[in-house]
Amino acid sequence: MERFAYHLPMVILVLLGCTSQDTNPREAMVFRDVNVLSMENEAVLSGQTVVIIEDMIHEIGSFQEIQPVGGATVIDATGMYLMPGLAEMHAHVPPGDSPPRDQVEDILFLYIANGVTTIRGMLGSDYQIPLAQEIERGDVLGPTFYVAAPSLSRTSAADMASAERLVREHKSAGYHLQKIHPGVPIEVWDHMASISKEIDLTFGGHVPADVGLVHAIETGISTVDHLDGYVQAVVSDDVVSQINTGRPINLQGLVSSVDESKINEIVQLSLENDVYVVPTLYLWENLYGITDPSAFLMQPEMKYVSAAQREVWRRQAAAGPRDSPDVLEEFFDLRKRILKALSDAGVGILMGTDSPQMFNVPGFALHRELELVGESGMSNYEILRSGTSSVARYVSNHLGLDGNFGTIAPGQRADLVLLGSNPLEDLSNLTDRIGVMVRGRWLPRTEIDEGLSALAHKHSLGN
Repeated sequence: MERFAYHLPMVILVLLGCTSQDTNPREAMVFRDVNVLSMENEAVLSGQTVVIIEDMIHEIGSFQEIQPVGGATVIDATGMYLMPGLAEMHAHVPPGDSPPRDQVEDILFLYIANGVTTIRGMLGSDYQIPLAQEIERGDVLGPTFYVAAPSLSRTSAADMASAERLVREHKSAGYHLQKIHPGVPIEVWDHMASISKEIDLTFGGHVPADVGLVHAIETGISTVDHLDGYVQAVVSDDVVSQINTGRPINLQGLVSSVDESKINEIVQLSLENDVYVVPTLYLWENLYGITDPSAFLMQPEMKYVSAAQREVWRRQAAAGPRDSPDVLEEFFDLRKRILKALSDAGVGILMGTDSPQMFNVPGFALHRELELVGESGMSNYEILRSGTSSVARYVSNHLGLDGNFGTIAPGQRADLVLLGSNPLEDLSNLTDRIGVMVRGRWLPRTEIDEGLSALAHKHSLGN
């Protein structure tokens, strides 16, 4: 779902003590006497000292054993919890050739303010590749940015020659993966998959109806985003044929025709092919389930969104699909059952919301997403892993890049969140942030709050 406009004006980074020339101070920092959620396993390590030098975790151990680091800034973290920063794996920054820089930096800041230190941007533009490099160098404050290429779709890749040209151009330009939108014909898909394998450019996103999930998996799709391909793959063969021929099918037709035996089959196929899934449950419940947009517009995070964007969302919600509450409940439950089956089998799950879309405010929406994912029956540890260590594994195994993040261990990138309470006990504790560290740069809660206040003030003035 990438059709929505973006209207998030820039946060005043001066209030955070940083500018484009000063965003990456290189000093040693020490978190002393902290409880560590390493995300290498479910254990909580108490009484630890974690030493950060430049942008890396240098040392971790009992605070009685770690020697003081000369000149280091020491944070007494007694009773607090340190965990890896989270990831948003279906994120968006403004599309287009050259969007206003303020809109771009706003979105990057909102992710950081919510403890999101890694994003995968799923609607690429050429400017985003140098932007990702600026972020990596520390010239711009933002999460580590993996950039998907402009999508292949019914219009952009109507034939094999167009698909091959785009995939080769995107690889040459330096994109990290190829985004797929609906509508790609199966013969074009097969040619794209062959070329992508030849040039080593992974691909993921939507599953075109003409292709179907089974064929998409068998031909190398890396991530399936939004779960729609799974929903369509587990219904009866008659309904699948109806979908493939383009005949309309309503939600009642989908949920009443589920073939339970197909769920295990498609889960096992996903596991065998190392497919990752980005569920985006919150967005889909917004798309189908909103009856009163005003309730969503009163959510606290809406003050960080422009009036123009809020109005766009209100109109979209008013024009959205309408089904009975019983049908919607069955539909949402089916998606959660599929997600739980995938997770239980060991299929990689990745956090993602498709922000900013349909009342999904960047960063804030991730915490609303996690509440719904929890309703699937996934444990808090499994959910936290989907935004930390599982992301690092995906980046390493599928993007072929350094997965030195997502856990707390020596040699890992210093992307961290310091919390006042334990998120393993309650995921809402993820919002009890003391501060966020991104590539070794520490932003205490006071500075984050100042930046958020500045952004809210600008919106209150109609900017």
